[in-house]
Amino acid sequence: MTDQFSWGSGRLEFGFAWGDDSPVHLAGLTRDGAAIPLHAVPLVEVTTARTGNTPAADRISHTELGLALRYASHSEERDGGVRRLVIRQTAPGVLAVVTLERFDTAEAAVRSRVEIRAAGDDTLVLRSVASWSSGFTRPGGTDDDNLAGWHRVQGMSDWFGEGRWSRTPLRGNDFPRLSTHFAHSAHDPRGHHSVTSDGTWSTGRHLPVAGLETAGLAFAWQIEHNGAWRWELGEDLQGGYFTLSGPTDADSAWTRVVRPGEAFTTVPATVTVGEDFTEAVAALTDFRRAARRPHPDNAAMPVVFNDYMNTLLGDPTTEKLLPLITAAAEVGAEIFCIDAGWYDDGGDWWPSVGEWQPSTTRFPGGLGEVIDAIRDAGMVPGLWLEPEVIGVRSPMARKLPDAAFLQRHGQRITEHHRYHLDLRHPAAVAHLDGVVDRLVNDFGIGFFKFDYNINPGPGTDLDADSVGDGLLGHNRAHLAWLDGVLDRHPGLVIENCSSGAMRQDFAVLSRLAMQSTSDQQDFAKYPPIAAAAPISLLPEQAASWAYPQPEMNDEEVAFCLVTGLLGRFYVSGHLNEMTEAQRATVAAAVATAKRLRESIAAGHAYWPAGLPDWTEPWVALGLRGDGEDLVSVWRRGGDAATRLHLPHLADRDLRVATVFPLDLPEWKTDWDRDTGTLTVQGGDADIAARTLRLHY
Repeated sequence: MTDQFSWGSGRLEFGFAWGDDSPVHLAGLTRDGAAIPLHAVPLVEVTTARTGNTPAADRISHTELGLALRYASHSEERDGGVRRLVIRQTAPGVLAVVTLERFDTAEAAVRSRVEIRAAGDDTLVLRSVASWSSGFTRPGGTDDDNLAGWHRVQGMSDWFGEGRWSRTPLRGNDFPRLSTHFAHSAHDPRGHHSVTSDGTWSTGRHLPVAGLETAGLAFAWQIEHNGAWRWELGEDLQGGYFTLSGPTDADSAWTRVVRPGEAFTTVPATVTVGEDFTEAVAALTDFRRAARRPHPDNAAMPVVFNDYMNTLLGDPTTEKLLPLITAAAEVGAEIFCIDAGWYDDGGDWWPSVGEWQPSTTRFPGGLGEVIDAIRDAGMVPGLWLEPEVIGVRSPMARKLPDAAFLQRHGQRITEHHRYHLDLRHPAAVAHLDGVVDRLVNDFGIGFFKFDYNINPGPGTDLDADSVGDGLLGHNRAHLAWLDGVLDRHPGLVIENCSSGAMRQDFAVLSRLAMQSTSDQQDFAKYPPIAAAAPISLLPEQAASWAYPQPEMNDEEVAFCLVTGLLGRFYVSGHLNEMTEAQRATVAAAVATAKRLRESIAAGHAYWPAGLPDWTEPWVALGLRGDGEDLVSVWRRGGDAATRLHLPHLADRDLRVATVFPLDLPEWKTDWDRDTGTLTVQGGDADIAARTLRLHY
């Protein structure tokens, strides 16, 4: 006998089913009235020391405990604009509780957490607990190959090379058809495609945002964690599945001991559904807007000038800063951030971080003189800070106890001449709270760039069941610390940076205002990074450097400025050394960015030239709006023309206007309404860019 129920809205409903001899599973979806059956896999997947996988494999799916769970109850609740579904299942000695959340303004998204409680007299030794598990099949079910036609969409990152996306068929070398003759035997394949991250650079190589796509249906997901995670794709004899998780034993040295009456809760994961990957990402965008922490900056999006990138590069002084402050104010910047080095007296700021006292040699009249100049120029003063690390030469390395640092076997973990604070320890939290409060109260700092330049590895074995468990505790304490800072200083604007975007996850970005998308210093290599950023974060959070320089020609200056326009406008460069005409171009870009803020904060990204490719000469990013779209197009050599595919605008009349730059030759365009194709003809320059407005 099978029981079932549905939960959702008219746009997207989830159907759950279970039986006397089977656990709860997601049986199907109803999207805009169309039913989509799904392959049945357990909704909860858990491995422990005593229960592993069936068949034996290094997966986090097809677990013995997941198959043993049985339905106990479910309930629904509403909290303002959030609806929750709680599903309870039991097995001997175990209570598993799944909590699903949906926001009224993000109906095509569902966020999931799983709690595992030791409900009997035995202790559970957890080795993995998935936050989400569901199956998929070939739509229509007419082909016996359930993976045929499906593609995975995933991204990779590196320092200077963030957000490199690819679309790959599932059926192929990763998932060959192992057998057809024995297709109905009892032996499932053991293989899978898993993507993992360990340590604290949650996006340092692979991305916790990815998706699946076939004709007419796509899933996208994000694992919302600032530490280790894993997502997994696989198949069994009846279909495919995807499973999302935080840290695991196999990947990140995580185990958790849950004693009778105790419980463990996973990190959250969010899954969206769309007609294609672009629509599924748009649903993620809606969810991110609904779920992020409320803050005045979310809509205001003030323009930031930062002195670092291709400018002072960590060597600020009063003499260098004062003319930059004047120039930044003249072009319309609203925040001025003094970046790395402001605290260093010895000329080597890297290993001395941690005390965060202003340098006396860099600022003979005191840092306050420079801060006052920023405020007098009408801008909010900001400072760079790398709060979680203490340099080996910092006085704080001696003042703080060993227990305030991540450790292994009683020794502090050292990485690139830094120790790493353990924010589970009250002395570490008190130190950082004191630093932030002092800088805000003494100098009136209204903006921080929080950087993060080391990865301490799997974790700490101090006061933890495992090194991964210690790291998870620190990760969660780090988020709690951020919440505390913003609770005390609700108007404070904080940028997230981590050697560019090595920790660009929604756990952090649900709290902070903006994200540095890269440390890439070559302006011609930046467009694919900027164009891909809205897959992983909100367009209005994506701070892609616009760093024009005096030695650039007019097209190159415009190219740099276009790179930042369809995101959170983030300016650098030697503005004070530019000609008046060059500064006027920067001022025009700043003014344009301010006019576009409302559209950016409401837009949904798409990619009319295809997913951004690292080497392609033409790159494009679109933001879909109500009655008009914004599209930035970059040319990096190659053919003089490109075609932008705009199927959502097919059969419509289209008017194309240049948004920026307005003082350079206009690019010619030709619209084919029958095919939804816009041909864009670049000018004579091999390096050039334009931001266009498409009226329809």
